[in-house]
Amino acid sequence: MPVTVLDDVAVVDVVAGRTVAHRQVVVDGDRIADVRPAGAATEPGARTPDVRGRTVLPGLIDAHVHVKAWHADLGIVPRRPASYTALKAAGLLEAMLQRGFTTVRDAGGADAGLAAAVADGTIPGPRLFFCGHAISQTGGHGDAREAGDDRHAGGGDGLSRIADGVDAVRQAARDELRRGAHFIKVMVSGGISSPTDRLGSLQYSRDELAAFVEEANNAGRYVTGHAYTAASVTRAARAGFRCVEHANLIDAATARLMAEKEMFLVGTLATYEALATRGADAGMPADQLAKLQRVRDAGLRSIELASAAGVRLVYGTDLLGAMHDAQLTEFTLRAQVQPTAELLRAATVDAAALLDQPDLGRIERGAHADLLLLDADPLTDITVLTRPGVHLQAVVQGGRTVVGSLDPASR
Repeated sequence: MPVTVLDDVAVVDVVAGRTVAHRQVVVDGDRIADVRPAGAATEPGARTPDVRGRTVLPGLIDAHVHVKAWHADLGIVPRRPASYTALKAAGLLEAMLQRGFTTVRDAGGADAGLAAAVADGTIPGPRLFFCGHAISQTGGHGDAREAGDDRHAGGGDGLSRIADGVDAVRQAARDELRRGAHFIKVMVSGGISSPTDRLGSLQYSRDELAAFVEEANNAGRYVTGHAYTAASVTRAARAGFRCVEHANLIDAATARLMAEKEMFLVGTLATYEALATRGADAGMPADQLAKLQRVRDAGLRSIELASAAGVRLVYGTDLLGAMHDAQLTEFTLRAQVQPTAELLRAATVDAAALLDQPDLGRIERGAHADLLLLDADPLTDITVLTRPGVHLQAVVQGGRTVVGSLDPASR
């Protein structure tokens, strides 16, 4: 693959929160070889597409997706053949790439097979990090059985598995790590899509939570928690969790505790808006939708509290079924309370830090060559990112153009 030189482009420096005009980005293989002033002498034989005046942004990262959640009623997913779900997941992954997401973190359901299929080019999609199955207690957020279902609690909802007691949670964590999990996800509070728990319920004992953390730490991984309430987030923080998902119902004191513990928060406002307007039509059961309004109303306030406390915020969406097409709405929702520069960091460099991938999410020498070529600056207008059909001209992933074209004649 020849060296590619993008000359006289504006580069969004997400770390500094500014856009630098008249730069030259040199891509060699799957890495950025240099970022230097425009007009610098190019390497012999280099490819030099005419991209003058365009804006270059790091590839986006969505840190809370469910690529196997092809239906909004998660109870349906495990009742279909695994081959069907894998094919549906492939379609969801390709659509994410088309929106500019070059890396995603799956928070329940994806596995080593899907990650390998993306990595070796069998299917197009974002680079995929995964936890395998999220782990739930009996009657917790990952237990898909209705109250009248007397089946043994041997499995979860297709995205989760069930384990109770310190020994069992150790075994479950070790098994997910054996299967290649990049992190462990634990259900620490109730949720919307679970049929028998309440949003405010506390799930898992302190000893069980500590066991999850010890097993992850022993393997050089980390634990994140599905948690909505201040009490559940506080328990996760004190147990040593590195991250929590959602956290819509936190208070200022909990936000300060998260900042003190240097935790990450993956907010997911997009899913609540999508569920509120489309959930019923998409097949989500009415009893689950009834839980929605409380967390939807509190979502923006939680982002505002966490941002004010200095919590490292990360972009996530948590969408289900046909509602995956709302993946970019997280930008406009958060923009109501979060500064644009901070929001761009949430979807790039801060998400990369959560993934322990310092070479992702930035445009600098040695970084992965994951780039978006845009005809406008998202730092000036974040809504640019929500209209990829209008503004996104090319997606470069690992040095390869995978969406659109760098050649103006081909756009």
